[in-house]
Amino acid sequence: MKFDDEQQVIEQANNTIYGLASYFYSNDAARIWRVSEQLEYGMVGINTGLISNEVAPFGGVKQSGLGREGSEHGIEDYLEMKYLCQGL
Repeated sequence: MKFDDEQQVIEQANNTIYGLASYFYSNDAARIWRVSEQLEYGMVGINTGLISNEVAPFGGVKQSGLGREGSEHGIEDYLEMKYLCQGL
């Protein structure tokens, strides 16, 4: 799909209740960072359709789920962080 306005395309892509994965192609490094930061998806494939692997955190946002599975980040949903401060 060709487009003239990048922001309009981002708004159309984000106009969904789902947010597991999105994909886009670009040769422009500035556009890659700009667009990927604005996409409301848990995973973004840039210039590739294969984004899942054993070290990548898998998961979505919106009604595509919360949290991440796999990778070192997957365990965080099952842990409780506690801050300890001891006066000396």
